[in-house]
Amino acid sequence: MAIFVNEHSKVVVQGMTGAQGAQHTARMLRAGTNVVGGVNARKAGQTAEILPGQRLPVFGSVKEARAHTGADVSVLFVPPRFAKDAVIEAIDAEMELAVVITEGIPVHDAAAFWAQAVADGRTRIIGPNCPGVISPGKSNVGIIPSDITGSGPIGLVSKSGTLTYQLMYELNDIGFTTAVGIGGDPIIGTTHIDCLAEFERDPGTEVIVMIGEIGGDAEERAAEFIRDNVSKPVVAYVAGFTAPEGKTMGHAGAIVSGSSGTAAAKKAALEAAGVYVGKTPTETAELVRKVR
Repeated sequence: MAIFVNEHSKVVVQGMTGAQGAQHTARMLRAGTNVVGGVNARKAGQTAEILPGQRLPVFGSVKEARAHTGADVSVLFVPPRFAKDAVIEAIDAEMELAVVITEGIPVHDAAAFWAQAVADGRTRIIGPNCPGVISPGKSNVGIIPSDITGSGPIGLVSKSGTLTYQLMYELNDIGFTTAVGIGGDPIIGTTHIDCLAEFERDPGTEVIVMIGEIGGDAEERAAEFIRDNVSKPVVAYVAGFTAPEGKTMGHAGAIVSGSSGTAAAKKAALEAAGVYVGKTPTETAELVRKVR
């Protein structure tokens, strides 16, 4: 089983004809993802050769792409200044899922498209500034390497892209139902709690791994949700125990002010909710093996 994407997902790529979009579309195709086309208003009606001998149609809008292909997932590789309009275009086209890979989107732009998605109620946003979502062997939407793990009973939700990859690699002997990189910006669409709820409902997921980091209170809120709503074992890792106070670390949301948002406070809240918390990614992987 899987959450968010599976072998039936039909994916369109906004920005497919750009350098990054073409590169990662090729990777997604090689991973078996059902990419059905791209979107670029200036190249509408053309085709693009993404892999040797394999051309994909380019549509003028997401709505047109959906009408012609039945696509239900959009992944965005567009520059930050165009990202707000691109996400809103996906929302207006009633895509079920929009995966926003773009980094550096202004917070007020992210707030605008997040608010529209909430008001519309039809489109789930993953990201922005995220590596995407992968259900190994079924669909890979974004930039997560597809060759570091296979399918299995672990569900993974992470703020960090690189830690997503590391945990997937360290647990590749077990495998994953789905791994979701939610991104580390101050405003994101899909949260830890959203993924925890989906993994709790997914019959194929037996163990949940949650990766957090310093800053904000997302992990504390996730701990409360786990305590009251999650029956499956949860193992967590919180990055940033050695981060200096007041300095942004990696993500725009990873900053500690005073005693708020520290790794120690998050670890304490998670452990109080019955979550097993590792001090390093490797120790976190070992905890997963113990609780299975």
